[in-house]
This record gives sequence, structure tokens and C-alpha cells, in this order.
Amino acid sequence: MFSGKRLVTAAGESGPSAAGMAADGTAETPAAVPGAGMVADSGGAAGPQARTTDIVPGPGGVMTDEVGVVTGDLTLRTEYADGTVTLRVQYKDADEWYAVTGTSVTLADPAGLDAVHGVAVGLLNRPEG
Repeated sequence: MFSGKRLVTAAGESGPSAAGMAADGTAETPAAVPGAGMVADSGGAAGPQARTTDIVPGPGGVMTDEVGVVTGDLTLRTEYADGTVTLRVQYKDADEWYAVTGTSVTLADPAGLDAVHGVAVGLLNRPEG
């Protein structure tokens, strides 16, 4: 389930074109926020953690262990638990998550989760093809 908030302009637009705008169309106060655009779930520094971002994969989609290739509007989740990072995807706003094939790896320091998630988004998000 997607838990992020969307910014909406007075014209009802959402997404990148509305970034930095409040619902009434006025500019929001700028703030330096590490990991902006990502949703973070954390059980504490030592516990399970996750980052999620909506993506659109390029031609060929994303290969998963459970159902094969998935395409279209997806949500990517980078999970860290017990020293391991796993990438999962779901159809946007669906309930089921699928493990991205070949992406479960050891991560010694959970502080690297944001970097791993950023690289995964950079590789898999290809809305222009």
C-alpha cells in the first residue's frame, strides 16, 4: 500500500509539475531534505528499514521471482533487514509485493540503504524508455 503524500496544485495537477507548490498554488517554504521524493519506513537504526519510490520501468519491465516480468506503473521498495537488502516491486497501489530477481545482497552498514535505493531507482525507472 502506498503511504506517500502527493502535492496537488489548485488546478488539481499532481506529480513533478506540482513539486514545491501547496494545494492553494503558493510556493512552499524550501527545505533541504535528504532523500526527498522517497518514503521511509524504519523500525529504528538496527531494525528493519525500507525506502519506496514509484517507478515506470523501460521496455522489458522488471523481472521478478514470483511472477516473471512486470510492467507499467510500479512501486519499488528497497528493504533492509538482518544485514540484507532486497528489492521488491508491486503494481502501484496493489497489495502484493514481488522480489526483483537477483537483488538480495548483503549490506554491512544500514546507513547505505539510501544510496542502494537511489541506484536501484536510477537503474529501473525509465519512463521514457
